[in-house]
Amino acid sequence: MSSEPPPAPSAAAAEELAAGLSAATLSKKQQKKDARKAEKAEKAAQRQQQQQPADAEDPFAANYGDVPVEEIQSKAISGRSWSQIADLDDSAAGRSVLIRGAAQAIRPVSKKMAFVVLRQSMSTVQCVLVASADAGVSTQMVRFATAFSKESIVDVEGVVSLPKEPLKATTQQVEIQVRKIYCINRAIPTLPINLEDAARSEADFEKAELAGEKLVRVGQDTRLNYRAIDLRTPSNQAIFRIQCQVENKFREFLLSKDFVGIHTPKLISGSSEGGAAVFKLLYNGQPACLAQSPQLCKQMAICGGFERVFEVGPVFRAENSNTHRHLCEFVGLDAEMEIKEHYFEVCDIIDGLFVSIFKHLTENCKKELETINRQYPFEPLKYLDKTLKLTYEEGVQMLKEAGTEIEPMGDLNTEAEKKLGRLVREKYNTDFFILYRYPLAVRPFYTMPCYDNPAYTNSFDVFIRGEEIISGAQRIHTPELLAKRATECGIDVSTISAYIESFSYGAPPHGGFGVGLERVVMLFCALNNIRKTSMFPRDPQRLVP
Repeated sequence: MSSEPPPAPSAAAAEELAAGLSAATLSKKQQKKDARKAEKAEKAAQRQQQQQPADAEDPFAANYGDVPVEEIQSKAISGRSWSQIADLDDSAAGRSVLIRGAAQAIRPVSKKMAFVVLRQSMSTVQCVLVASADAGVSTQMVRFATAFSKESIVDVEGVVSLPKEPLKATTQQVEIQVRKIYCINRAIPTLPINLEDAARSEADFEKAELAGEKLVRVGQDTRLNYRAIDLRTPSNQAIFRIQCQVENKFREFLLSKDFVGIHTPKLISGSSEGGAAVFKLLYNGQPACLAQSPQLCKQMAICGGFERVFEVGPVFRAENSNTHRHLCEFVGLDAEMEIKEHYFEVCDIIDGLFVSIFKHLTENCKKELETINRQYPFEPLKYLDKTLKLTYEEGVQMLKEAGTEIEPMGDLNTEAEKKLGRLVREKYNTDFFILYRYPLAVRPFYTMPCYDNPAYTNSFDVFIRGEEIISGAQRIHTPELLAKRATECGIDVSTISAYIESFSYGAPPHGGFGVGLERVVMLFCALNNIRKTSMFPRDPQRLVP
């Protein structure tokens, strides 16, 4: 507040008042009326001055303020150089920088000093405001900064300095001595979820409970309802950077092995996997459905002479599975390739692909993995340089010896898969393995039966930490057998006639696999729910946001 005396009435009001007091002809009633008018004018002038302290009182008013919307509507290109918060280190000391970030924390110390922590992606830096004429910082500027609501978007210009003590609350071990600060967009004063609450680990809750404190726990549904805020936590920023790396390495590895990237339609006339788990719709008056996989089209691409193909794209499953690992829409990583002699050629591609992904993440994503580990602690994945392969029968036998009975020609349920994962880890010291030669009854119609026993198939599943992530096989490439198997699986052959006919034009032996991107990230990081690795998950209960 200003210490100056209140301002005089406006000129017009003063003249009117003077005239009223000196005119002998005016009545006392009129004089009182004029006096009240003058008083009102004086108060109005005082309010006007209080509402405009920057223009009237602050010589550094231009160094701070809310930026009008029209100034950020791509009005002009200033040519200014912007710095990334992640790049600010000791080498930047003494340099002037311009940064933009979200106000993660605001801490007033006094009328003349305050701290503002800005966040940009996974990086944070402490900005220091100290009222000083030499620095061009006023007390009004300090007050302006302390009035930010959390998560407001802020621009700061200042000089990088080295703190006397290590900083515990920020990723960057430097400070910015603020010279200018502007608010680009103010967040609402009270956010629906607090970022600090959403970023807590189980260890934080346990520690607070021992101390008799009660912390706010942000539930999963609440997180997903306000996903735009939840995604700002350090662990979420790290999870989706890991996901990006998995997808990139998938493409990179397969391209290095002469695979060609393709894109297939997601609107198809009939089921691509068999069964009733499809989303049905009308396509210009015709019955259609969303593709359960690119299976049929990628096989047709092999028939078209491409030899090796892959695709990254959405997959739709209308399964009413409210589990920790199922989604109705996920990102499929699919591949298909010609086979020269044996479907183990496909297994070898998977072996090289995933070992390269695991090594890349371990060696090049340490910061992201450490960030995830702080909120969701996990043990590093164990894997072998040459991936372990076991037959389905060997897996069933291991479970039987451990006291778990499995139907010999049935599929493994979730608990059996997890138990087998533990047994394999104990015996072979790996969390990643291939189980092959599955029974025919539990595989899709297009899976090639074994030459020595048609009750089994040239198929495989791949597991991480006891959960299946990949399903693959050699495919049937003769139209007669393909049509027969489709009919046996309850599929209307007329809805996939173009697919079956494509094999009558000459088709090489081939095989492939499909994997869910979200599930790979979930299991590599040992997260407890696939919704943590889907940016905007679609499950049986959720269609928004």
